[in-house]
Amino acid sequence: MQFSENSRVWIYQSDKKLTDDVVQQIQQRLNGFTAEWTAHNNQLKAKAEIRYNRFLILIVDETQAGASGCSIDKSVNFMKRLEQEFGISLFDRFNLAYRDADEVLSLPRHGFEELLKQGSINTNTIVYNNLVQNLSELQTKWEVPFKDSWHIQLFRDLVTV
Repeated sequence: MQFSENSRVWIYQSDKKLTDDVVQQIQQRLNGFTAEWTAHNNQLKAKAEIRYNRFLILIVDETQAGASGCSIDKSVNFMKRLEQEFGISLFDRFNLAYRDADEVLSLPRHGFEELLKQGSINTNTIVYNNLVQNLSELQTKWEVPFKDSWHIQLFRDLVTV
């Protein structure tokens, strides 16, 4: 199934790396949710994927039917149920993810600041911009160097560009 590059995207980042078994279980639930996801009784053209055993991504191609406030609420409630079922946090926006060699790690903001001060994270470190809005941005602006992300605004006084 092809999706428009303008398809809407929502990214939920887990506070911890998920095991392969948990990824399988969550992916099954995500598949079930997207297969039944509707907006005002219209089936949404939707899919879900999990990347790096950490990021749960919902994608809706609105050329078929647009996601409404109620349908978005359904997805948020679904994600909250996943949090409870699997003992994870998906809504902590101050939990920042970055790439260290071949591994994606995450830290609370203060821990991220410490690694910046130590130089373990620098302007070339790959970070994850979970604020991307559409599939095109997911492909081009989600995994970016620190210096090219919104993170640089938040931590500008801790780095030299």
